[in-house]
Amino acid sequence: MAGQFETLPGGGAAVALDDVEISILRSLAVQLMELIGPGDEPAADEDPLAALFAEGPSEPPSDPALRRLFPDAYGDDSEELRAAASDFRRYTENDLRARKREDALAVVRALDSLSAEAAGEGGAVLKLTPEESRSWLGALNDLRLTIGTRLEITDDEESEQLYRLPDSDPRKPMVMAYLWLGALQESLVGTLMA
Repeated sequence: MAGQFETLPGGGAAVALDDVEISILRSLAVQLMELIGPGDEPAADEDPLAALFAEGPSEPPSDPALRRLFPDAYGDDSEELRAAASDFRRYTENDLRARKREDALAVVRALDSLSAEAAGEGGAVLKLTPEESRSWLGALNDLRLTIGTRLEITDDEESEQLYRLPDSDPRKPMVMAYLWLGALQESLVGTLMA
């Protein structure tokens, strides 16, 4: 099971993680939440219906990683499509950001509970329900998109070249994380499709 998710009887997935892997995953998930931002939480006395229709940003983020996580809905070939993309972003980005934060927070919470259970044991087996598995899948995808953007990976050929980076390359730790997250994501997809 080491490093690969496996299907649990009755649904869900499990993976064995050592302390270093737990620490890396937790750190990356926290960094993802920081990148996405805190979001605008409605005040306790605010009308929940009004909060539902709150408008978000209308322009794409300036950070390339955030642009990858929150892309335009339509091409920007014409003024009309740019206006439609702006309207779409205004009414959907806040919800999308909230979901991405929730997915990353689900990873942190699962790892925190796992760390508490396995304190001093060198690692543990993480067991996820089907719902938790979907949150993890979303967070793993977002982490890979973010790291891939930071590494400026745009196609499969560039991804293949990552395997041949010398150990002295300063990008090597992020490349290793990118490849490892990809293997985790692929094995988790396999469990969800089983």
